[in-house]
Amino acid sequence: MTAICDPTRRAALSLVWDGGEHCVCELMARLDASQSRMSRHMKVLREAGLVLDRRDAQWVRYRRNPDLAPELAAVIDAVLAAAGNVQEACA
Repeated sequence: MTAICDPTRRAALSLVWDGGEHCVCELMARLDASQSRMSRHMKVLREAGLVLDRRDAQWVRYRRNPDLAPELAAVIDAVLAAAGNVQEACA
């Protein structure tokens, strides 16, 4: 799945994977990304069906897609865990 090939998208997905709802402004701050860049990344994740979005005034809030097939969710869990382990090993 190419949607999770990019490190910024994986990091954003990791943040929203907790089940909560996250404003794009929070993702921008935590990932040090511009609004346009973050929005483009989140659009890819949304089009892949991994996240859902909701407009809240001028911002958009993102959350994990609760209807994701369990098999796909397990793959995403494994990818995010592996990416986290690589980051910890490099720190």
